[in-house]
Amino acid sequence: MAESIHLEVVTPSGPVVSDDVDIVSAPGYGGDFGVLANHAPFLSTIKIGSLVYKKDGKDNYLMVSGGFCEVSSNKITFLVESAEAGQQIDVDRALRAKERAEKRLAEAKTQTEKINMARAQAALQRAIARLKVAERHPK
Repeated sequence: MAESIHLEVVTPSGPVVSDDVDIVSAPGYGGDFGVLANHAPFLSTIKIGSLVYKKDGKDNYLMVSGGFCEVSSNKITFLVESAEAGQQIDVDRALRAKERAEKRLAEAKTQTEKINMARAQAALQRAIARLKVAERHPK
């Protein structure tokens, strides 16, 4: 059996994942990165996207929304704003959120009225990430 690394994913609402896994792949601001057992210590900021971890040959997906990651002593800890597993994602709601965000961004380009583009772009990124994670989760 291959060595494992302990994965912790924590949100302000509490822990989401606490398990020994084979590998973790995450969306860092400097690019996606992967972590195996006994990885060198490091810190990274986390952007909106898909966190993937493999356990017993099975890929598990979480949509994560911004935060930080620390690797130390054969443990990887994510402190993120939110984390949702594929089965928790309401696809219809994510599609509506995506459409709203796209509409806001389009209006911001055509209207003189200022719309908070950063908020609309973040909402669009979250909606797209939710849809990607939900798509990979077997029903």
